[in-house]
Amino acid sequence: MATVNDSTHTALRDLLLNTSGQVSLAERFRALFSLKALKDDRSVAIISEGFQDTSSLLKHELAYVLGQMGNLTALPVLERVLREETEDPMVRHEAAEAMGALGSASSLPVLEKFAAHREPAIAETCELAIGRIRHEQSRDATVAAKSSAYTSVDPAPAAADEGLSTAELGRQLMDTSLPLFERYRAMFALRNRGDDASVLALAQGLTDSSCLFRHEIGFVFGQMQHPASVPALTRALEDSTEAAMVRHECAEALGSIATPEVLPILKKFSQDEERVVRESCIVALDMYDYEQSGQFQYATVPTT
Repeated sequence: MATVNDSTHTALRDLLLNTSGQVSLAERFRALFSLKALKDDRSVAIISEGFQDTSSLLKHELAYVLGQMGNLTALPVLERVLREETEDPMVRHEAAEAMGALGSASSLPVLEKFAAHREPAIAETCELAIGRIRHEQSRDATVAAKSSAYTSVDPAPAAADEGLSTAELGRQLMDTSLPLFERYRAMFALRNRGDDASVLALAQGLTDSSCLFRHEIGFVFGQMQHPASVPALTRALEDSTEAAMVRHECAEALGSIATPEVLPILKKFSQDEERVVRESCIVALDMYDYEQSGQFQYATVPTT
């Protein structure tokens, strides 16, 4: 196996941070996911430099990746992004979610402060992150984590759904009297089931009053890559009154699913007035090409 050395990091940095227009957004995303695979401190530092970019979509993805890498050296930059009142709420929400994914109790004070933020997506994300960190500190966290069929670090562990019907999980998903953390646990339990009935139950979540919740449904559909979710995702993307953070996630999910009918939809909305939606469709079209290509992995780490 080739050794990853400084020239690897330099090459990926040159791609990720290139704002000249000579490197496509899709290529920059691929570089980001290559850095994600490395997980080391140098990769965290390079990704952190990207928060100077003007693209909220890219910065949102930077924060997500930092949370997934499991490297606690990312915590200071994530906290800085969360605290920055001039930053796009979509980026700040993702920074808070990443702090929850990293699972350090040292993050609790700042998360508790912003759990009362006036922007619902930020407040709700902090509530979830607090719930996840406290759950990780509990005795049953390891057991719950084993139930996930996916490699992602989720905002909440899937509910232990033994004996529960899909309909019952669907009711928990939509029960607004429950804590958001518990509703997310039902969401990820339905994701893990992965059948048509679970997709239809999850699709009801796209009618929820919380744009954060709707956005997460879009993300989950992207993970599942189930063709039955295409109609619901398409409706959300086509709705110009829907929050941009929801439409963006639905666009990326359609790119992951990559059935033939999504191609004209993504091409159409790659011209959308909302920058984050437009850019998401551009990235989704690259994901579509990747899914159709049969390549082994989306990002390849250059080595020397």
